[in-house]
Amino acid sequence: MAVTMDNAIRFMFILSVVCGAAYAKKSEAKVASAPGPAAAANAVFDITELGAVADGKTDSTKAVQDAWDAACGLAGSQKVVIPKGEFMTGPLNFSGPCKGYVTVQIDGTMFGSNDIPKYNKGNWIEILHVDNVLVNGSGTLDGQGAAVWKDECKILPNTLVLDYVKNGTVSGLKLVNAKFFHINVYMSKGVTIKNVTITAVANSPNTDGVHIGDSSEISVSDSTIATGDDCISVGPGSSRISIQGITCGPGQGISVGCLGRFKDEKDVTDVTVRDCVLRNTSNGVRIKSYEDVLSPITASRLTFENIRMDGVANPVIVDQKYCPEKECTEKKGSKTVTIKNVTFRNITGTSNTPEAVSLLCSDQLPCSGMELLDVNLKYDGKDNKTMAVCTNAKGVSKGSLQALACL
Repeated sequence: MAVTMDNAIRFMFILSVVCGAAYAKKSEAKVASAPGPAAAANAVFDITELGAVADGKTDSTKAVQDAWDAACGLAGSQKVVIPKGEFMTGPLNFSGPCKGYVTVQIDGTMFGSNDIPKYNKGNWIEILHVDNVLVNGSGTLDGQGAAVWKDECKILPNTLVLDYVKNGTVSGLKLVNAKFFHINVYMSKGVTIKNVTITAVANSPNTDGVHIGDSSEISVSDSTIATGDDCISVGPGSSRISIQGITCGPGQGISVGCLGRFKDEKDVTDVTVRDCVLRNTSNGVRIKSYEDVLSPITASRLTFENIRMDGVANPVIVDQKYCPEKECTEKKGSKTVTIKNVTFRNITGTSNTPEAVSLLCSDQLPCSGMELLDVNLKYDGKDNKTMAVCTNAKGVSKGSLQALACL
């Protein structure tokens, strides 16, 4: 029978519908919604449907990277899912800008490869130039750092890095045994880190729990951190930082600094640390800086309040002669770090060093506007008494243990 023009057009239309339906059904195995305009509003990318193998050994880097690239490229709300199971990956580059909102839900355990050259001096999981991102779940990021900590001369990758991120949240995860820092926040704004658990052995090197630098409006709350370095460190260029509800220890405490190590560092302002518990740490709440620096820098409007110390060494310390590697025998420069308007309020508990308060400020530019308010710490040893050491610090003491009222 001859085929008319109308019949041909009708046949081609039916064929396109059938093929389109078959394609959509096939795509559902990998993505909850096909990546067309109508489906872009809510897609789910499960890495196991993109080739990831949950045996903890097979390299699943490509599957995870493909999931991110697909999610980031769509408008609407997208989700990358790392399901229960164990997955090994190398470096992951979660770069933006993205067209929509991306959630990375981690419910399984991810292991960071110990093939260090793969990282090319970079990081393990780096979120870069992304607005509106959520990283959550009940899973674990295991950096497997113990295998490489002895390699002190190598540049080791941080576990989770947020660079140039606006409006980001990290919630619910466990991070263990990072090769370097567990979480590093840099040049970001409006980032919330909450309900995370960070763990590394007490003698692990440079395993800061959370480090913040050159960032603003950052909140770290309701988390438990036990590492070989600072539980939380706030570096130069940070402002409007809130740290609340942290249980810290072991580790080196909660620190502002180190300040003045490099040229052209920016000021640190408006940092609040409150409602925290520190246990068996080598420092409590601390401000640390080099004494002679190449560029002037100021740390001001810093508040530490409602903090309980339990067997902590140096519970309250300002150290302007910080020199971690004994490299300060010669002056770095002629400038100084200004420390002013610092409040320590309602700091209680026990110290395992006689010096419960140490304000060791620069003789070139003394600390000013210092406040010791209701600071009541007691040395828990028997070979000495509780004391405070205050050098070149100006301010007031009120309501504090008499032995600590050194201002």
